[in-house]
This record gives sequence, structure tokens and C-alpha cells, in this order.
Amino acid sequence: MYLQLREIKKQFGEKTAVEKLSLDVPKGVIYGIIGPNGAGKTTTIRMIMNIIAPDSGEIIFDGSPVDESFRDRVGYLPEERGLYKKMTLVEIITYMAELKGARAKDILPKIDPWLERMQLAEYRDKKVEELSKGMSQKLQFITTLIHDPEIVILDELFSGLDPVNIELIKSVLMDLKREQKTILFSTHVMEQAEKLCDYICMISKGKKVLDGSLADVKSGFGMNTIQVDIEGDGAFIASLPGVERLSEFNNYIELQMSEGADPDAILQGMVGKVKIRRFEVVEPSLYNIFIQTAKLTSEELEAMETNNA
Repeated sequence: MYLQLREIKKQFGEKTAVEKLSLDVPKGVIYGIIGPNGAGKTTTIRMIMNIIAPDSGEIIFDGSPVDESFRDRVGYLPEERGLYKKMTLVEIITYMAELKGARAKDILPKIDPWLERMQLAEYRDKKVEELSKGMSQKLQFITTLIHDPEIVILDELFSGLDPVNIELIKSVLMDLKREQKTILFSTHVMEQAEKLCDYICMISKGKKVLDGSLADVKSGFGMNTIQVDIEGDGAFIASLPGVERLSEFNNYIELQMSEGADPDAILQGMVGKVKIRRFEVVEPSLYNIFIQTAKLTSEELEAMETNNA
């Protein structure tokens, strides 16, 4: 395995932030660490980056324990981001690359293509303080990748980005994967992980509750889920026989069927009460897998539903 975590643990006073977490991240994949806010995702990433040391356990990269040299081999985008506001875009990109051991003469030819791709070319010689929040996030994404890292680690990458910029970032990540780069990112938005990841690790309250390839994780929960697009008030659907749980999203409803339930009977219970545009028996979403697997408080569940709406 390319990156390995072996029973790492971190406590802050009486609170255990991460409890004996083990992960195996293969080379050339997109790997998602997912879970609600406060689950331990950022603490895990900070331990990988050697920003904070684990109380116990071991982190291995490419066959050797992680040390100070790892930072030059990684592109890291933290959740709490910051840039020097009085520097121009060219200056900050060059400076950040030099911190990673790159030479300015090697970096300068790469800057304009990156700015063009991230739709920042017209701001090339402007100061960082002139950028919007979304533009600043894209700029910091460039500084994360400009030195051509071996592995990319991104903490809550999509937070605050609009849908257009999310798609732009996704296209870059897919290109990096084609180049056999390894990408590890954390998110509390299950939909993003489901669209991007080859492998996932679900964390709740500092503990791993599930991990593996996305295909294996989803197939392990069977075809016990219905996704349905409707027009009209679907509140009654939760009380239909055979419906164990209902999750509402912006564009569809996802139903978890009870054991032995007949999807045709559920469909018939909906006919005539709402307009049905799509009715499909599918593997459950990552969101519902997580809800089934992790024991969440009502407050955590409400936050998860808000983030995934």
C-alpha cells in the first residue's frame, strides 16, 4: 500500500478525537475520508501531515515512516486556508512552490496554464486581496498542485465552492488520477464522495465504521433501496407498508425498504397520489449507508441531512 495508517490515536484532554484508526490507501486512486463535522477527519489528516503527532500508532508512506521530507512530496490543502493578501497571484504561486523545494525558473512556465484552467488568467498580476472567496480557493488549489506532488491531500476541498467551480475542480482531480497521482480528501458531503471516490473510509466519533472500495461497500448493503422522483407532497410515503426509512433530497427521495418488502406494492401505494417521474430499485447511497452504519445523535443526523440536501 502507498499510504498506511496503523492504529493511530489522538486525544485532546479527556476527548478522544481519533481512536486506533487504520487505513490502506493504494497508489493512483481517489480515497475519501467521510463523516459528519467533528468526526475526526481533520485530526487524521493533520497527523498524516505531521502537523500534530499521534499519541500512538504509525503512519507509513511509500514504505517508510512519515518524516519531515514527506511535506515536499505532498500537495496539502488544509480546511483553514490562508494566503498572503498583498502578493500577486504569480508571486504567491511561485513562493509556495519554492517552499516545497521547487525552483522559480521551473515553476514560472506552469503558472499561466494553471491560471487559464482555473479561470483566473485575468487576475495574474493582481493582488490576492482583490479575489473573491471562491477565486482564492481556486488559487490555493493551484498552489497545492504547482510543484507536481506525488500525493495530494485535501481537507474539505469543496466547502464554499459553487457548482461550476466544483465541476472544474473535479475535472482536475480526474486528470490527476489518470496521471496515477494518489488523492486523499475529506468531506462531510456524501454526494461528492460518491461521485469521485474509488475507496472510502467512514468515520464517526473518531472511529472507523466502514471502509473499502466504493463498489464493495455499496454491494454489501444489497438492492434494498428505492430512488423516486415525484411531483407533489410525498410526506405520506414514509408511512407506506414496507418503507423503513425515507430521506428527502433536492431532486429525489430515497427509501430504504424493510426486509421482504415488495417494491411493486410501494409503487402502487404511491400511484394516484403524486406524479412519479422515476422509480428505481438501486444500491443505497453513501449517505444512507452511513446512517445505517454509524450511531448518530439527532443533532448529528440533522446536520448530515442539511449538508446532503
